[in-house]
Amino acid sequence: MDYNKLIDHTNLKQDAQEADIIKLCDEAKEHHFASVCVNPNYVSLCKERLADSDVKVCTVIGFPLGQTTTTAKIDETKDAIFEGADEIDMVINVGFLKDGRYEKVEEEIRKIHEACDGKILKVIIETCLL
Repeated sequence: MDYNKLIDHTNLKQDAQEADIIKLCDEAKEHHFASVCVNPNYVSLCKERLADSDVKVCTVIGFPLGQTTTTAKIDETKDAIFEGADEIDMVINVGFLKDGRYEKVEEEIRKIHEACDGKILKVIIETCLL
């Protein structure tokens, strides 16, 4: 089994600079990783840098807290896909989950999934907070 194809090579640092992201992309290509996962502002750079490879571009939505509105997360998702994201990793609203507002959590996931327009959606659940 090619375990490298199970790895999302990630840089979500607040102070990530362009050179860091270029290095991330180059490493992902060299090691044949599944994807790079970056903050939304670097999606288009990664898409361009990885155009000649099978490495996907993944980005995070509502990261790191998950406390933005559903509408903001939907807009962020649509923008990320427009910029070239192949995969979306969304952060759920853990406060809603802990409050037992399961329908609200499900509705948000569904709406973001619809906004993904067929792209892969992964859901980040901060289990350490549950």
